[in-house]
Amino acid sequence: MTTPEWLKPGIYGALLGAAFVGIVGFSWGGWVTGSSAEKLAGKTAEDRVIAALVPFCLDMSRTDNERVAKLATIREASSFKRRDAVMETGWATMPGSAGPNRDLAQARIEGLDLDAS
Repeated sequence: MTTPEWLKPGIYGALLGAAFVGIVGFSWGGWVTGSSAEKLAGKTAEDRVIAALVPFCLDMSRTDNERVAKLATIREASSFKRRDAVMETGWATMPGSAGPNRDLAQARIEGLDLDAS
């Protein structure tokens, strides 16, 4: 079977158009692959869970009997060691979890607003 001569430009145009649409769609159109969408959704869900747990952690620190000593320890730590200090106090460990959460500890530092007081 032979293809008519007029069909070749149409086929080439369709292939080049499809490639152009794909490149523009992924570059500027906001299209993402399935794995990228899953990573983004997982990160968003984790961020929202951390944001929901911060008030619980703030309340946990307010009711802690050793609050003053722990806050002094956190304030004495250098700015890049404060997250580790919060993790050591236990304020970033949720009941039932194996250990402290680093992201929760960082959000907890922002919630404490240590530099203002």
